[in-house]
Amino acid sequence: MTQSTRHQPRGPQSLTTSRGAALYTGALLGPGLLLLPGLAAAQAGPASILAWLALLGLSGLFAAVFSALGRRFPSAGGVMGYVAAGLGTRAGLVAGWSFLAAVTGGAPLVCLIGASYVTELTGGGQPERAAAAAMLLLIVLALAAGGLRASASAQLVLVSLLIGVIAVAVAGSGASARAANWIPFAPHGWLSIGHAAATLMLSFAGWEAVAPLTTRFANPTGQLPRVIAIALAATTVLYLSLAITTISVLGPAAASTVPLADLLRRAIGPAGPTAAAIAAVVLTLGTTNAYVTGAATMARQLVRSPATGRDQGPAPRFLAAIATAGLLLITLYGLRLVSTASLVAVPTALFLCIYLGSMAAAARVLHGPARWAAVPATLAVIVMLAYCGWALAIPAIVTLAVTWRGSPAARQPAPPATMPAQPWVGDGQPRVRRVCLRTLVFLDRPHVPVRVFEEAVA
Repeated sequence: MTQSTRHQPRGPQSLTTSRGAALYTGALLGPGLLLLPGLAAAQAGPASILAWLALLGLSGLFAAVFSALGRRFPSAGGVMGYVAAGLGTRAGLVAGWSFLAAVTGGAPLVCLIGASYVTELTGGGQPERAAAAAMLLLIVLALAAGGLRASASAQLVLVSLLIGVIAVAVAGSGASARAANWIPFAPHGWLSIGHAAATLMLSFAGWEAVAPLTTRFANPTGQLPRVIAIALAATTVLYLSLAITTISVLGPAAASTVPLADLLRRAIGPAGPTAAAIAAVVLTLGTTNAYVTGAATMARQLVRSPATGRDQGPAPRFLAAIATAGLLLITLYGLRLVSTASLVAVPTALFLCIYLGSMAAAARVLHGPARWAAVPATLAVIVMLAYCGWALAIPAIVTLAVTWRGSPAARQPAPPATMPAQPWVGDGQPRVRRVCLRTLVFLDRPHVPVRVFEEAVA
């Protein structure tokens, strides 16, 4: 039985080099930049710049590996498919559920980032900040429940807003830089650089989200190296300029939850905190809405009933889970029972585990330079995981739960004989069968659509 031409989906248009570079650059940026430079400075002082430099180098390895995965498995559609292709179906499911857990823990964190900039403007302490964060979270979830979803173009506008705000802060406050602010260089010891690197990892995730776009280039061999080079150069300039300016201008005061507001105050005067608060709220609402609604799509597929093919856990239940967990974490923060660094540690550990699975899978299924890039990247991720401490219990619980109970998606029966055959990819590697395709947006990088979910079978 053939599909009529009328109902066949149109293939996506080819990406130009400039458009691809914009998407790749945008995939690496998010509202975490409003917080993480100050948090890294608090953990390692001026020596945190070494963590930035190390992660920029590691980011190049990630770019090479995920680009190769995107070309090797063009129908895998995302990180779940890559992990499943290299490590098996169950490992892919662990990656999927880890992503959902990271969204659940990351949503209140992003809302707290926005709330911190609001209370910096209006005044108030930690309880007031928690109340503002709870309000932002409820607004985001209400919008998601009502079906509102920010478009990809809107998300690129938000990224442009973030870049503009950072550019103004860096350029305008540069005159206040002082060399003395770099002394002492490592006030908390050299091992603190590892803690700063683990914290900053959230600002370097994103290559996996755009890996499926490698098939959208008309000439991947010629375009892809230029796109990656542009994205790496842009993020290097942006990240290093922000990190160096934060330390040089603010000195010990860089250990703040609102470093960008402090820089904008130096750059444009009393209007600085107001501009920072407006930008933070817009970024919080836009990005959190996008990745929550995208994660709800993944949740539907992971809990799809094998008997009926229907969702066992509709989106409202997932949104309710985020509301419950998010409000609990925000309340604990308001009561000063957990710190901002603790809240950052949860999604950081989860995403590092996702990256560990991706790099390990790449080391198994790729060949040549990409495999050699995956090996040191795997070791670097393991080192950063060692600095996550107690937060490693969260991905461990997710892994044990998936391993013990499995998932309905992993037990789906074979399709009826009357259904058209499913496409396969392989060439001697683990084969990948398409189970379903849905649109997913990655945490903190919600403007790049990613197709999931692929099931690897022997």
